[in-house]
Amino acid sequence: MTEYVTVTEDMPQARDGAIKLHGPAGFEGMRKAGQLAAEILDALVPHVVPGVRTDELDDIVRNMTIAAGGVPATLGYRGYTHSCCISINHVVCHGIPSDRTLKDGDIVNIDVTPMLGGWHGDTSRMYLVGDVPIKARRLVDVTYECLMLGLEQARPGNHLGDISHAIQRHAEKHRYGVVRDFCGHGLGQVFHDAPEVVHVGRPGTGPELRPGMFFTVEPMINVGRPDVKLLDDGWTAVTRDRSLSAQFEHSIGITETGCEIFTTSPKGLDRPPY
Repeated sequence: MTEYVTVTEDMPQARDGAIKLHGPAGFEGMRKAGQLAAEILDALVPHVVPGVRTDELDDIVRNMTIAAGGVPATLGYRGYTHSCCISINHVVCHGIPSDRTLKDGDIVNIDVTPMLGGWHGDTSRMYLVGDVPIKARRLVDVTYECLMLGLEQARPGNHLGDISHAIQRHAEKHRYGVVRDFCGHGLGQVFHDAPEVVHVGRPGTGPELRPGMFFTVEPMINVGRPDVKLLDDGWTAVTRDRSLSAQFEHSIGITETGCEIFTTSPKGLDRPPY
């Protein structure tokens, strides 16, 4: 049975399996963290070009986060040593920044989570590097559509399965595979919390959506099969069939009438081309 807990200011925050319901202070904290995350992704747009090293992009993320008074939540998380994840082409998620340079035609997901004032703003976007083939552009477009169709179902009285079903139905209509091995998650003052937000499912199933819930929706969509494998570095997940993969992610809060997206781009750069 799903447990819901109303958060109070004096309540210690821990990953305890309960779904936390937040009040106005939580929404304000998430707005600030989410907007910083979105501003960072906006600032990366002119830098995601052929020839740039992915660790140079990571430096920008770290420097912007610290300059704003935040901390990159991924830095030091379970031994991870970078300030963001950068996933290229057939990398599904958790790509590690390195001396690898971006090439003309690449599609790239950049995932950032600044922690600001104790709150986590978690978001990712796709970037098109140079002249990207139509097949890859179409994947990116459909993946963004999947995210937004899922968010249309994020309202009180619905269930997580309604979000999942909307995503799965749209992706599979285009004969794409929806990754099962990774999912969205609750967040707030805890980086990864309940509930798990899977991206395949049946309407009316899973936890009921209630005002005050905070979580991410972050579908990973493959041109080919949904199967992934983890590389020896323990982080990088790739498609087993080497097909292209794309992902978009927003952090949201359930309101009395729908949902508030905390990580919307202030410059309107939520989907490429930028």
